[in-house]
Amino acid sequence: METGKLIFVTGGVRSGKSAYAEKMAVDLGKKLGSNLHYMACGVPSDEEMVARIARHREDRQNASAPWKTWECPYHLQRIAKHFTKQDILVLDCVTTLLNNYLFDRALDEPEQVISCILMDVACLQENSAGLIVVSNEVAQGLTTEEPFTRMYQYILGNVHQGIVDQADTAYLVENGLPICKKGVAQ
Repeated sequence: METGKLIFVTGGVRSGKSAYAEKMAVDLGKKLGSNLHYMACGVPSDEEMVARIARHREDRQNASAPWKTWECPYHLQRIAKHFTKQDILVLDCVTTLLNNYLFDRALDEPEQVISCILMDVACLQENSAGLIVVSNEVAQGLTTEEPFTRMYQYILGNVHQGIVDQADTAYLVENGLPICKKGVAQ
């Protein structure tokens, strides 16, 4: 089976990366005549997350194109078989997925977490026309002596590098402006 297109979109908190990824998915979906699917990894763990999840659901319901939302906090490879080469997927987001593996699944071996996330991405990509992966640049450039934060940065950095290595295109979004870092801008 031919592997679908892989696009990576990252940026700081509230940089506009999710909105950019969703717009890109809608445009690509129209161009290819594809169905749109949203892999939401957020877990309603507190009032702020409940509100953010509700807002994101409402945004997709009011979007210019129909979305099917899949709420799956981890092991996304389990749902990959539900997609076809007629589907465009958005995975939002890698840092939430990482948090879910670390805290909900209590995985504490960095290489195992990296492997799980990269497997999730590979399975979704393989079973779609295109996968747009959204992530955050958490604590980019900060150094710390705190062991857990260092491990988190190690995992996230390696996951990002693994995804970008396989990606056709990679973007950094700053202040709502996408900057193409790999491939040809869409």
